[in-house]
Amino acid sequence: MNPKANWFFDKDAKWQREYGKLRMIVLDCGLIEELKWGVPCYTFQKSNIVLIHGFKEYCALLFNIGSLLNDTNGILIQQTENVQSARQIRFTNNKEIEGLEAIIKAYIFEAMEIEKLGLKVGFKKTTEFNIPEELQIRLKENTELNAAFENLTPGRQKRYLLYFSQAKQSSTRKSRIERCIPKILEGKGLNDR
Repeated sequence: MNPKANWFFDKDAKWQREYGKLRMIVLDCGLIEELKWGVPCYTFQKSNIVLIHGFKEYCALLFNIGSLLNDTNGILIQQTENVQSARQIRFTNNKEIEGLEAIIKAYIFEAMEIEKLGLKVGFKKTTEFNIPEELQIRLKENTELNAAFENLTPGRQKRYLLYFSQAKQSSTRKSRIERCIPKILEGKGLNDR
């Protein structure tokens, strides 16, 4: 147990008992406990394997390379359609966790084995993402904007494309694009300051 992570387990939270049970299961697999992004993260050979986090409706184990796991039990959940790698196992009580303990451990050991083998998730390339028509028009109209967008890192490009594409109405997509143009021209990502 890493003392830095204790505050997460000691705080008064809806899922406190479940967090404690998940912690014991994960640590029993020999992973190193760290605190990353404000939640307990468990590593193997310095690679993130699984983390514990909670939401209003459930708590979960999040497998960093969950898409590579052989989910024979059909319990891994892709949080949203845009999540390419991570997968969750969700819980709403300790009884569920106890009933799945052997399976959870098997998934953790499989994730560790995948890490040993050096397997990597094949992420979609930026060119595979939908480029909204409104952005295509702006990029054609403005060569400076086009060059700036092309010079962004692939991750920044993807984040913008997802953000623009999520809007259902053309007018919303247009306003999002217009608001983001100054950041794109500065070479910044959507969440950069």
